[in-house]
Amino acid sequence: MHYAGPTEVQWHAKARINAGANFYIVGRDPVGMSHPVEKRDLYNADHGKKVFSMASGLEWLNILPFKMRTLVKNRENPPDGFMCPGGWKVLVDYYDSLAPAENDRVQELVPALNST
Repeated sequence: MHYAGPTEVQWHAKARINAGANFYIVGRDPVGMSHPVEKRDLYNADHGKKVFSMASGLEWLNILPFKMRTLVKNRENPPDGFMCPGGWKVLVDYYDSLAPAENDRVQELVPALNST
């Protein structure tokens, strides 16, 4: 691997956008790198989303970390353009395989933001 951490997140996002991708999922942490000496993660859990604000050409990306999970756990369809249908089905199948939440619904952890 030539890149890891924040550089990897930015590089992959730009490469996919340049190749015509309409969707990009950012993981919780950039490549899950551990500190070389200490027994801790090298980057914070939210570092993957922070690096987009530092990269020219990626400032317009809006990431709502819990919105997708709330929608899929409640079996609600995402807004048009939120995610490709095939990817959405994979997430729905995964969350369906988990134990159902009380009343089969989850509380929205982060309120939806209006992007207008």
